[in-house]
Amino acid sequence: MMQRSALRAKRKPWLMEQLDMCSTRALSILALIVLYALIITFIDSLTYSGKIALFAFLSAMTLWVATKIPAGLVATGILVFVILMKASTPELLYASLSEEVVWLMIGSFMIGEAVKRSGLAERFSRMVLRSGRSVLSRFTSILLLSAFFIPSTSGRAALSMPMMKQIRFSFSQKENEALAIMAPVIILMSTSAALIGAGSHVIGVGLLETAVGETISFVQWLVWSVPFTVTITFLSFYMMKWRLWPKKEAHEEKISIEETGSEPLSEKEKKTAWLVGIIVAAWMTESLHGYELGFTTIVGALLFMLPRYGVMTWKQGVQSVSWNLILFVAAAAALGTLLVTSGVVEWLDREIMGILGVFTQMPEWLIVIVILLVTTTSHLYITSHTTRAIVFIPSLILFGQAIDGDVSSIVFLSLIGMNYCVTFPVSSKALLLFYEEGDLSYEAKDLLKMSLYLLPLYIAVMLLFYFTYWSWTGLSI
Repeated sequence: MMQRSALRAKRKPWLMEQLDMCSTRALSILALIVLYALIITFIDSLTYSGKIALFAFLSAMTLWVATKIPAGLVATGILVFVILMKASTPELLYASLSEEVVWLMIGSFMIGEAVKRSGLAERFSRMVLRSGRSVLSRFTSILLLSAFFIPSTSGRAALSMPMMKQIRFSFSQKENEALAIMAPVIILMSTSAALIGAGSHVIGVGLLETAVGETISFVQWLVWSVPFTVTITFLSFYMMKWRLWPKKEAHEEKISIEETGSEPLSEKEKKTAWLVGIIVAAWMTESLHGYELGFTTIVGALLFMLPRYGVMTWKQGVQSVSWNLILFVAAAAALGTLLVTSGVVEWLDREIMGILGVFTQMPEWLIVIVILLVTTTSHLYITSHTTRAIVFIPSLILFGQAIDGDVSSIVFLSLIGMNYCVTFPVSSKALLLFYEEGDLSYEAKDLLKMSLYLLPLYIAVMLLFYFTYWSWTGLSI
């Protein structure tokens, strides 16, 4: 009895300490949200809907990073708050499930399950895991090369998912948590490799042609982008490995498994390989057939579930979908759309471009730094990659003309800068795909911490390339 009483006496201070810590954190978060409300109230240039949308967005970001409340609950709750405040209609909530990214992810989960059930994912993962070079280095190289063939970060993330689900069995839980951040970040860092690496590239170059009659050819883009992309991708890889990978559990260099590559493909594996090839071809030729990525992904998923001809049943496909993640993505995408429709993005664009006007008489190095700071941080308030290009490129073209600069160089630098979107899960569809995804998931605060290292690194490498390699090859504002 005396021992139990002593134990209770020891536990009570610890328990009280934990409660005090929780109370302090909750009060801090509440104070920050109240501060958002007070500041936004005095922004006269925003409409009522815009103020509510901006407040909702900032509050959601804070809750995602600072609390353990399920991300889907936060996103859906914020949407409901916006509707209750009459800043939007209930259609905002209903239409959230009609976003292309939602159906892209549903199809991606189904295709990933088919690849797994066919045995192809296990075969491919064994090839990657064979002894030799670092598993992580090889995996990074594969993700980097995929940017030249698959014109979508979402598509590359979807293809990498089944392989990662097999690789994860060779790593510890902490290593898998690191891998869940490393994979999508590598995919995003390698986006700049090719002109088809992101839709925003094509849109930006198209706006350049329309505005001033200039362009950036496919080959010219490769000349400028490939050395930079390879450099930033592997620097990011080593930075993440240094900061995220558990030091005491770093055994990935020693992984060795039995040889299985010589075994012939089974009928299921052959069928799956053909279907995946067709889906990738459909993704690559979107501009020819006109069907969006989400639609072609769903068509591919259905082919895998056809009775007698598919590799899995409809029930198995539906059960493979992470509906928790789907609801979060739908609500988060709707929140991003609200920022555009309520005028918040237009207001931000106007304010930022007004600030840029001050720098028209500044030295070249300062102008470059300002452009990079604006574009690399644009993902913090405009979650859609495509929307960032549509909003910022026309204004940056006008800015380039105002300083009598090389507009093509400014557009290229801006598009490369906008490719950095590694701060919050909603900053990219590739990040969303891995967020809260079962055994391969990460926490928003860990991604934010990693961004504090990667953002300065990204800007520093861009500056280094601008004043060396890019200047030597004719890129100069």
